[in-house]
Amino acid sequence: MAQKVAGSPDRASSAGPVVDDPRSLRNVVLVGHSGAGKTTLAEALLVATGTIPRAGSVVDGTTVCDCDPAAVRQQRSVTLQLAPVVHRGVKINLLDTPGYADFVGELRAGLRAADAALFVVSAVDGVDASTIALWEECARVGMPRAVVVTRLDHPRADFDESVAICQRVFGDGVLPLYLPVHEAVEGAPPANGGKQTLSDFLGGINGADEQTRTAGLIGLVTQQIYDYSGGGFEPVVRPADPEHLELIEESRNALIEGIIAESEDETLMDRYLAGEEIDPDVLITDLETAVSRGSFYPVLPADPSTGVGLAELLDGIVRACPAPDERPAPAVTTIDGDPRDPLTADPAGPLVAEVVKTTVDPYVGRVSLVRVFSGTLRAEDTVHVSGHGVRSSDDTHAPGEAWADHDADERAAHLYSPLGTQLREVPYAVAGDLCALTKVGSAETGDTISSKDDPLLVAPWDLPEPLLPVAVVARTRSDEDALAKNLSRLVAGDATLRMERNPETGQLVLWCMGEAHADVVLERLRAGSVDLDTEPVRVPLRETFAGPAKGHGRHVKQSGGHGQYAICDIEVEPLPTGSGFEFVDRVVGGAVPHQYIPSVQKGVRHQMERGLVAGFPVVDLKVTLVDGKAHSVDSSDAAFQMAGALALREAASQATISLLEPVDEVDITVPDSYVGPVMSDLSGRRGRVLGTEPTGASGEPGHERTVVHAEVPASELVRYSPELRSLTSGTATFTRSFARFEPMPPNLAAKALADHS
Repeated sequence: MAQKVAGSPDRASSAGPVVDDPRSLRNVVLVGHSGAGKTTLAEALLVATGTIPRAGSVVDGTTVCDCDPAAVRQQRSVTLQLAPVVHRGVKINLLDTPGYADFVGELRAGLRAADAALFVVSAVDGVDASTIALWEECARVGMPRAVVVTRLDHPRADFDESVAICQRVFGDGVLPLYLPVHEAVEGAPPANGGKQTLSDFLGGINGADEQTRTAGLIGLVTQQIYDYSGGGFEPVVRPADPEHLELIEESRNALIEGIIAESEDETLMDRYLAGEEIDPDVLITDLETAVSRGSFYPVLPADPSTGVGLAELLDGIVRACPAPDERPAPAVTTIDGDPRDPLTADPAGPLVAEVVKTTVDPYVGRVSLVRVFSGTLRAEDTVHVSGHGVRSSDDTHAPGEAWADHDADERAAHLYSPLGTQLREVPYAVAGDLCALTKVGSAETGDTISSKDDPLLVAPWDLPEPLLPVAVVARTRSDEDALAKNLSRLVAGDATLRMERNPETGQLVLWCMGEAHADVVLERLRAGSVDLDTEPVRVPLRETFAGPAKGHGRHVKQSGGHGQYAICDIEVEPLPTGSGFEFVDRVVGGAVPHQYIPSVQKGVRHQMERGLVAGFPVVDLKVTLVDGKAHSVDSSDAAFQMAGALALREAASQATISLLEPVDEVDITVPDSYVGPVMSDLSGRRGRVLGTEPTGASGEPGHERTVVHAEVPASELVRYSPELRSLTSGTATFTRSFARFEPMPPNLAAKALADHS
């Protein structure tokens, strides 16, 4: 039997927890930079709620959320993982996300599935630029946020400085609800002659050193001590002593003023300024409301290694984070693209769910992590799986008609509540919950699951374009088949992985988010028994004539009584870049019969496609047919095609052939402080800066950004994604699009010709 959440103890059984009411659900995503302690925090919360008996280790690869072999090898999260816990009758779906920028697709999936975000900040390392950018992204969509400061007992931990940094980069709405209380480590020399007061041990007031450890918290609203010195996850709660209250007065006043500023009771501030003591219950109610609507951002200290603050964090999630019915659902349309009424988290509403993540398990096959936005998804139901709908203007669809890139009815045989690699069966999942489906063969990341009688499409979420190309080649023919099969599975599950076969270079290119992402993809392919290698990515070039030339093509053969006879003379001249191909007939007197003139043009075109000196297509060329000869019996279409190709090749042997390289338009969005280094780097890549413009990426002072518009040769952009990230500490993003072909510098052209000779 599945475990019922409402009214049940906070301890999971072998079956997954089941919720009937969306108000008994909280979906919270853990975000922050790599190494901040997200996975360790999730592991501690699993232990604190009795979900697992003991905590695993990130280093040993034994945690629930870092179960992927690539995560164990890289010692960091590389995939989104779901870890449900139950606290005070409420199911909390913890979504652990990677902090490294290469795995932004997993992060975006976690944001899509969640209703609130916990920003995990290390008391040692502070906040990095990518976390700031993520905060701004959450702000744009109005997602409720809170900050959890971890690693409190590290020798270099500074809670007060961490809070100050968060306030500086996240805004004044970031205020602590608790302050850490420290105690002396056994054996350390006593402070103040052995007289211990709270002022000695309050992190953030006098700070902590190697001789103390975090023993508990002091609540700024309740003015109570939460004492964890006895061990365990449940603190001993007692009132703070009067002398302690003086030490927290300044921090408490700042918090109360921040809460009152968000209160809907306009009289509250006047009463407070008049000296009235505001009831803590009133403050807590207003605090929870402000957090839920995303206008106030509490800071909570928590140390996963000791359990300090975990109970307060869980209480805060349950009381302040919004339930699914308090958050707007994504827009939804019919398969034909017609808008539908906004969804609500109603278990009795129309079924609408979305696949936020897809993985392939070697034993159970494809596993789809699903967020249910409306209705109830039940085991054994037949559901409709829809890909992303797109408007079409081709001849196969009526004007304005929409279609889905794949569209099928499938049976949802089993539903599961995932806990790392463990799948715990559940009978249903109501609106707002997350579950896993197996063996739904057509489902891919981003697909919509709905009723077969009322198929719908959920608006897709934004994902950055993968911009690091990696060329792979299978070692044997059997590996080629395995590579194609495994790649199709990976692409279906990873929305930030793109695969293409370059028709000009013949290379199979994987477009990844960065080197770490590419390493994970290659490792998974090799784990699927595929022997493969990588090779340098080849940029497709073009050939053109540097000057005018003439060519004579003679194809005369006699074989077995059937001859081939065709002679043509052409004149060749280059055209301006981007002009394409032009063919002119200037034959007089019928030297080349009219029916064979298109054959000459066809032969010239075929030779242009095959290239002349390095095998690259020839472009920007004007070819004039000026003379030729034909035979009344032996001439043919094929013969004049061959003659046209020979004539172009002879013209090329008498002229200088130039190589053209593709040039891309690049738009780089970068903080103002990095504009100079970025422009200098573009110059070293033979780029031309076309201009800059400010962008309103953030309204916070110090977060101003600039878009740099430039044109850069494509060969200089092959590794630009990781190099730009390194140059700007991960703060810059860029887009690229093809602009045109331009002549290569002579030295680079000579090298390219030598490489293809």
